[in-house]
Amino acid sequence: MEEFIWFGRGGQGGVTASRILAMAAFLEGKYAVAFPFFGAERRGAPVKSFTRISDREILIHSMVYEADYAVVLDPSLPRMIDVTSGLKENGVLTMNTNLPKEKLVELIKGGGIEIWIVDATKICLDLDLRVAGEPMVNMPMTGAVAKSTGVIKIESIVKAIEKYFSGKLTPGRIKVNVEAAERAYDEVEKVL
Repeated sequence: MEEFIWFGRGGQGGVTASRILAMAAFLEGKYAVAFPFFGAERRGAPVKSFTRISDREILIHSMVYEADYAVVLDPSLPRMIDVTSGLKENGVLTMNTNLPKEKLVELIKGGGIEIWIVDATKICLDLDLRVAGEPMVNMPMTGAVAKSTGVIKIESIVKAIEKYFSGKLTPGRIKVNVEAAERAYDEVEKVL
């Protein structure tokens, strides 16, 4: 079983991203579940969501406590919380950031993990992918996760985005979300 923790802020779409990843896994014939952790969250407050993917039926319905993968949507979160807490040794951390490698090494606690970065915020600004004026980095991060983890194919992410947003967004906005995911897939890079 592959387990993911998504770190974001309320309103950034971390829950939607976790669901898109689960849907992509389902489209590949796998079992998947996605769910948020609800507390006293509000727009802008740090939040978590989770995804589990397996070739077998998933019978665990608790939070993920030891993840194989962590995904950080908001670049300011590692200054506030330990985003590697709960990440297994040899886990993979995929981050939205524009920080240079040297700064990341100072910021990220714990060793023995792989770090991948992409400037999802820049991708959103370039494509005008915003909600209420804020960059909506969740779809680029699904593309980055496809590349950094190798668990799901980018083609499945694209199909999941199209399916999930069908009837919710205009075809033009769906296309922009797909473009953002594909661009992040191409631009994400392993730095450690």
